[in-house]
Amino acid sequence: MSLSKPEDNDEQNARGIPKAPFISNVEEWLGPDTTIENALKGLQGALAKYRYMDGNLTTRRASLEEKIPDIRKTLAMVEFMEERREGKSKASGDDDLEDEDDLEDEESEKKPLKTTFELNDTLYAEAELQDTDTVFLWLGANVMLSYKIPAAISLLRSKLEAAETSLSNVISDLEFLREQVTVMEVNIARVYNWDVKKRREKRELEEREPASKSTGKDSG
Repeated sequence: MSLSKPEDNDEQNARGIPKAPFISNVEEWLGPDTTIENALKGLQGALAKYRYMDGNLTTRRASLEEKIPDIRKTLAMVEFMEERREGKSKASGDDDLEDEDDLEDEESEKKPLKTTFELNDTLYAEAELQDTDTVFLWLGANVMLSYKIPAAISLLRSKLEAAETSLSNVISDLEFLREQVTVMEVNIARVYNWDVKKRREKRELEEREPASKSTGKDSG
């Protein structure tokens, strides 16, 4: 009895999750030395491992799906601050004559940026952002570090790309795992049904044997 076939080339997915082999011939798979109890115990243990991995990956997927929008929102804000700074630099370096509207636009650009920030799910506070070339980013584990805006944009983009790749891999792994769970459930059902059939055939054979013996005595 073996739950895997080393000779198979496609015995695991890209992240190393083993592929569940389909048991096509139960009697051949069991072999002469394996009891049904041990076989079912092994299959159920493998199924439990697949379900455990499925649970862990489902939790990780939920975490990534919550994390990615936050990274996107933070990145958009930092990029907006960078664009605003670049706009101011361009305006200050422009030597051309400006009309009255241009002067009003420049004055509005010099004013602090008014925005709101989230304190919790339902509470927001108003804030004014002064012109700055530095932002502070939460890195997790109660750690916050300051970054220059270009460095912060680069960091956030790399984190967003990594999180999206990880989410794609998790979704792929979950689909693969659920296929393996289905295969293992079918395997368990096939082994159990094979055992029921064999027990029934054995019982029917035992019932026929006494009848054959009594018939032989009567004819004698």
